[in-house]
Amino acid sequence: MIALTSYHIFVKEFVSEFRTRYALNALLMFVVTTLSIILFSIGQESPSSDVLSGTLWIVIFFSAMSGLSRTFVAEEERGTSLTLRLLVNANAVYIGKLLYNFALILVLSLIIAVAYLLFINEFGVKTYEIFWLTILLGSAGLASASTILAAIIAKANTKGTLFPVLAFPILLPLLLTCINATKLATEGAFLAEAMQEFQILISFTVVMIATSFLVFDFVWKD
Repeated sequence: MIALTSYHIFVKEFVSEFRTRYALNALLMFVVTTLSIILFSIGQESPSSDVLSGTLWIVIFFSAMSGLSRTFVAEEERGTSLTLRLLVNANAVYIGKLLYNFALILVLSLIIAVAYLLFINEFGVKTYEIFWLTILLGSAGLASASTILAAIIAKANTKGTLFPVLAFPILLPLLLTCINATKLATEGAFLAEAMQEFQILISFTVVMIATSFLVFDFVWKD
């Protein structure tokens, strides 16, 4: 029953997004603007792979902050949150929103990564297995943390400001691990050498999801 309800919420989020295209348009515009600024800033310079790996995840982080902060805001603005609380299990709401956030940030991260590889010549990946696994696991970690944070700040008056302020210290270990794994991919490391980073990313996601399940019912119904 929970799985079916979660699926319906997931579908509802996608239908709502493609109807308004609020998050999608905002995110794509942010990505295009940011990558253009990076290209103009680099110019004829040749930044190190360390710098470019960090820049990649900075772009992904702020893109996620631009779109995922509104995960629960729509229900509060439309006044449908009370109906969801009365009719739908809290865990089903969380799972549906989590899946939607993961799908959204994964697509966005893939677009950013492909654009990065195409337009920034100085950024060269030698071990694509590490690179794409990092994108996948990093997106899962971003979605797991952003979903519960979006629920917490949904009723705040300063949603746009509060979300990145709360998210940054929580996501900092995730971002540093993703940067390290991306550096390994650019250096041509073997897949086994990145296993420690992958374990950290998986552990972060599991802990965030488990903690969210424990507290989401209180956050959602408060």
